[in-house]
Amino acid sequence: MPDRVLCQSQDLAERGLALRFTLLWGGRERNAFVLRYDGQVYAYINECAHIPIELDFNPGDFFDYSRSWLVCSTHGAYYAPDTGLCLGGPCPGRKLVSLPVREYAGQVCLIEEKTQHE
Repeated sequence: MPDRVLCQSQDLAERGLALRFTLLWGGRERNAFVLRYDGQVYAYINECAHIPIELDFNPGDFFDYSRSWLVCSTHGAYYAPDTGLCLGGPCPGRKLVSLPVREYAGQVCLIEEKTQHE
């Protein structure tokens, strides 16, 4: 299965807005997002580890004001952008569900062959 192109590399600004996308996961369509943090790309299912609700304040807006943490807009859980680990709020120690992505030839791609469809 070929990689799925999500966007062009220049579409993801460092610690900027994330790109939302959908994928089939667990037998249903799920919302997800990809972002750039410290020069790397990371992707996650758009669902808080505390309660299964979307994280973003506005579409694609996941970072706190310092642009250091991903924050759940509902309950204030905050996550490390590079690991998805919750470091504070109602679910410390839990993680966002990460998705395998890579960047090459100016594109950001979801690695479909490594994507679990649990």
